[in-house]
Amino acid sequence: MIRTVVSSPTRSVTIGPDLPFVVIGERINPTGRKLLAEEMRNGDFSRVEADALAQVAAGAQMLDVNAGIPLTDEPALLAEAVRLVQSLVEVPLSIDSSIVKALEAGLSVYQGKALVNSVTGEEERLEQVLPLVAEHGAAVVAISNDETGISEDPEVRFRVAAKIVERAESYGIPPEDVVVDPLVMPVGALRYAGRQVFDILTRLRQELGVNSTCGASNISFGLPNRSGINSSFLTMAIASGLTSAITNPLEPEVVQAVKSADVLMGNDPDCTRWIRTYRQPTAGGRTRSGRRGGRRRSVPS
Repeated sequence: MIRTVVSSPTRSVTIGPDLPFVVIGERINPTGRKLLAEEMRNGDFSRVEADALAQVAAGAQMLDVNAGIPLTDEPALLAEAVRLVQSLVEVPLSIDSSIVKALEAGLSVYQGKALVNSVTGEEERLEQVLPLVAEHGAAVVAISNDETGISEDPEVRFRVAAKIVERAESYGIPPEDVVVDPLVMPVGALRYAGRQVFDILTRLRQELGVNSTCGASNISFGLPNRSGINSSFLTMAIASGLTSAITNPLEPEVVQAVKSADVLMGNDPDCTRWIRTYRQPTAGGRTRSGRRGGRRRSVPS
């Protein structure tokens, strides 16, 4: 089994198909969040602080950090956000940017082994990002699109993923440090978007033997009751081989979907985490197992 290990100065997280699913908190991202973008633009990181603490408290094992705000010094903003978040929480980070200079700035201040989000199959991007990943000993998210854009053909997206894995090896980056994103499209716009991703995930597991991730909430874009779609998608994707996802740990339905999938995939031995999270105390403060119950606490996955 391939294991992807990322770390902070005090904690490591391992991603793997036989391990509990890894939730990467998505909320430190100004895209689509006008108030957060405006605050970060003005040097106010109070919302970043609150989002970091809340997501870890809700069970996120990693956090994605993005500072993509138009007409700003994104490298400086991302470096500041990375420093701040690492001073507040112990979980490893995914350093997220489409700008190579920003990735470089984030990596330069990061303590530990980061996950770089991301590299695509475009030649220019491969030549710029992969040496940076290798230099810093990081892991990298491989997004399965290239110069031709995002294909609706899952075979094309799989071939792009295979190309990135092969090219990464040429830079000394082993397959276990490449986490493939098969690209989740909105199912409201593309009828078979979910099935396409499930097919690619199965092949990533069986043929490439790599770990995987995705922006899970993309599946429900434009639809009502998004958390309902997101949670169902995650359960099915995990069964197809997904081993991590950038998603919102503050949505109870999403957390429950992940924890239940861990149980059903055999990655929660004796259902321990599920029981500790959802066990209800009986009258008198004792649980149905006979132990005295108190405040219910979530157990880290």
